[in-house]
Formats: sequence, structure tokens, C-alpha cells
Amino acid sequence: MPIKVPDHLPAKDILTKENIFVMNESRAYTQDIRPLKILILNLMPLKETTETQILRMLGNTPLQVDVSFMHPDTHRSKNTPQEHLAAFYKTIDEVSYRKFDGMIVTGAPVEKLPFEEVDYWDELTKILDWSKTNVTSTLHICWGAQAGLYYHYGVPKHPLPKKKFGIYKHSVNNPNHNLLRGFDDIFYVPHSRYTETKKEDVEKVDDLEILAESEDAGLYIVSAKNGKQIFVTGHSEYDTETLQVEFERDNRRGLSTAIPENYFPEDNHLLQPPLRWRAHSNLLFSNWLNYYVYQQTPYDFA
Repeated sequence: MPIKVPDHLPAKDILTKENIFVMNESRAYTQDIRPLKILILNLMPLKETTETQILRMLGNTPLQVDVSFMHPDTHRSKNTPQEHLAAFYKTIDEVSYRKFDGMIVTGAPVEKLPFEEVDYWDELTKILDWSKTNVTSTLHICWGAQAGLYYHYGVPKHPLPKKKFGIYKHSVNNPNHNLLRGFDDIFYVPHSRYTETKKEDVEKVDDLEILAESEDAGLYIVSAKNGKQIFVTGHSEYDTETLQVEFERDNRRGLSTAIPENYFPEDNHLLQPPLRWRAHSNLLFSNWLNYYVYQQTPYDFA
């Protein structure tokens, strides 16, 4: 089934070329169907890239999805044209009266800052508080997962001695959990972060369950036991070349970022990296949409 996006969103043409079923708003209005309403709080600097990555994941399910985008009104984006934000994005004040089946909170390049020093932190806490009554299930990604764990449960983040950067092997803790249905015992996920959430901090919270983790990358999926809050510390939505782009960007900035681990063949950055996490990422988003959004949300929000 298709994802419904605004008629002129740039990601639409990219996804259409990939044979992902994307439906224009104008066509969707002619169908007598109740699509899932998904709100994406996009905190990433290159918003158009993130739009394409997440829409690709949402477009690979049998469910029709109606997507809306939101950004923090208290933060001015330096990397996304204001015209793009004005055309395709809403603020919390503009959607606060609405109900959504699901919400996705992306990562953000602010993890070295204490949460309270992020310039839109107060607005983000307002959004997360609003989501508890207006969203059936929220999927938090990378820094969004750390921020959600801290806001909802007081779980802190901790600095790493160096950037956790590469493709890491993960294992399933609870194969009978709906979010993990169909997962292989071992699967791979990209990570790119300077901080971590420690296992012992999460285990102190009775309402949280650790679903998947990595010996090298630490915690990966943590969920509230009712499924309303799901926290994913990695970037399963990343494209094949995303880590390569980040590595080259860090080098241009003079940062001492090591080559991504387990990413380039023979650790040679001149060779094309293989895509080893797409099947897992599709399954993660599909399971979330099915078991924690579609199966749980009412047909009529009223």
C-alpha cells in the first residue's frame, strides 16, 4: 500500500524511481479508506535526506500511511531552506489539536550538549508531553531515543571515549516480542553517535524492556512495556552511503573521526560499502506500524 505525501515533496520523485508506491494527496482524497496518520518530528539538519530515508521505510508495508512533517519552531534550520519548511512542515501549535496513530522522532546532531542546553529542548518536552495523549505509539531514533528516555524515564546519556561509528552486529533478547517478529538471531545496524545509554540505567526502570543489543554498540532497542514509547539507538533508516558521507564531512572539518567500523570492504574508503541492514530496517518499521500503531489505534479518534 502507498504512503501519502504532499504533492510536490522532493522525496516523492526519488521514491517513485525506486518503485516505492507513493500517492499524491489529490489521488488519496478519492479513496474511501482510513490511512494511518503518522507525524514525523524531523530534527536532522539535512531534512530532505531524512525525509527520503524514513519514507522509504514507511512505504514498504501493506498499510496506507498519511505522513505529516513537523519541526521545532524555536530552532532556525541552517541546512534546510525556509521555503521547504514553510511548504511541507508544521509546528506543534499547528497540530496540537490533532490525533496521530504514530509519531517518529528523528536523531539530531546535538548529543554532546546536555539536554537542557539544546535550544529547542523546552519545545521538545512540550511535544513529548503532548504525544502521551495524542499519539498511539512513538518511535524515537538515535538522539531522539536518548532524549525520550531522559524525558519520560529520567535515563541519562553518557559520553563515549570516541565516536561510535560503523556497522555493528546485534542480537535479539526476546524473539517472541511483536516488534522483533521475523528478526534473524543476528542482524546489522549502522550507528553514528558520541554518547550512549547504559544498560544498567535502563534496567533500573521497571516499565522498560531491552529488546535488542550489541556487544560492540551497546543497547539498540528499548521499549516501554505498553509499546507506547519505543527507543532505537541506531540508524536503521540510513542509506548505503550515509556513513561514507559523514566520514568525508568529518575529514573536511578536520575532525579525527576514524574510518567507520565494519563498513568499507577491507577498510578501504575507496571501495563501495555493501548494504547489509535493509531487510532488518524494513521489518522494524513494518512491525512497529502493524503491531503498535495499526493494531492498537482506534478507527475513529473521536
